[in-house]
Amino acid sequence: MLLKELHQNPKGVSTSVLFQVENCKTIALQIKKGEKLKEHESKVPALLLCVSGEAWYEDEKGFKQLLRNGNFINIEPLVKHWIIASKLSQFVLIR
Repeated sequence: MLLKELHQNPKGVSTSVLFQVENCKTIALQIKKGEKLKEHESKVPALLLCVSGEAWYEDEKGFKQLLRNGNFINIEPLVKHWIIASKLSQFVLIR
């Protein structure tokens, strides 16, 4: 199965749970070109892996990183952050 097959709706940002156990969730995330995952905080540390595409990760501390195929970022808890896709992008989020 392909990650992009999990996102059949026309939304700009789409999520689908891949795997879940008691205290851990793995989520497939798709962001379409020009769309934004709105500003939010994570209550726990998380790992975001870019599987395909290109997007900017930014946070309230002024940190900004371009994510492309294979790039990943550790997301700090309780720090507001957002993602803006330059291209159709697929991610795996582990938290």
